[in-house]
Amino acid sequence: MEPNKRGVGKISRNRKKKLLFCYLFILPQLALFLAFTIYPIIMSYVYSFFNWNGYGSLQEFVGFANYMETIADPFFWNAFKNSFLFMFFVVLIQVPLALLIAILLNSKWLKGATFYRTIYFLPVVTTTAVIGLVMRFIFGVYKGLVNELLITAGIIDKPIDWLGSLDTAMLVIIMVGIWKTFGMKMVYWLAALQSLPKELFEAAKVDGANMWQTFRFVMLPLLLPVGSVIVLLSSVNALHVFDLVKSMTNGGPAFHTDMVDLYIYRYAFEGGGMPRAGFASAAGVVYGFAILLVSLILGLIVKKTGGKQASH
Repeated sequence: MEPNKRGVGKISRNRKKKLLFCYLFILPQLALFLAFTIYPIIMSYVYSFFNWNGYGSLQEFVGFANYMETIADPFFWNAFKNSFLFMFFVVLIQVPLALLIAILLNSKWLKGATFYRTIYFLPVVTTTAVIGLVMRFIFGVYKGLVNELLITAGIIDKPIDWLGSLDTAMLVIIMVGIWKTFGMKMVYWLAALQSLPKELFEAAKVDGANMWQTFRFVMLPLLLPVGSVIVLLSSVNALHVFDLVKSMTNGGPAFHTDMVDLYIYRYAFEGGGMPRAGFASAAGVVYGFAILLVSLILGLIVKKTGGKQASH
């Protein structure tokens, strides 16, 4: 029995050493996560109860006054509406379109699929602010590429102020937003498609199912759990669109493309003179709870669809 005990003790010591090395490797990342994620989140709640300009110590405690002002501000609700409007149309168009392109790129008969995947994914790894600046020139009033092409084709007679018009500014932002992150959703769908069991598709073909029936009754039910996760991730990501709007329209014209992230930035760092970091923190907390609510609702959908799929 004694040698066995020594062996168990040696294994236990080796396990402890491995765990210690694991924790040592995690420690730098954990320290950065606590310093740059957890600490700012906690302090944003603290700042929201103070009339604080971002400098010096916290002195003027105002309680829920910043929250009451945020809720009563029509400009906040305008930015709130725009943020969710952007999210709704981006997810509504981007997710199903990315699925169709993924199915096409996953086809065996398509040549050069790797090239097409790379082309679609390039905007994802390109800096959003740079894309926004380039799009300002592309959709520019004079000598803009879009206007030049439309005038040359005879579709319009004079240049259109795409980013300066109330009728087109949000539409352009949504279009660019869809294009910018389209490749990531396509990759998600491709990964899901390549994980599907091929035996089911072969069985459907043997049973005489056509392309639409295979898609409707075989592929879609299998993709439903993954699709709900993609919708969740896409929705949360689309609710943060600061850099694209900042570089393209800066919230204009007349706050028609203003987003909550831009609204918070304006009060935290610009403020028309003296920044209002406390008020901006309160607006961020309110918006954060709204995003949390959306995440919980979509999370329940993910759980239900995943449970249904697992039961089958």
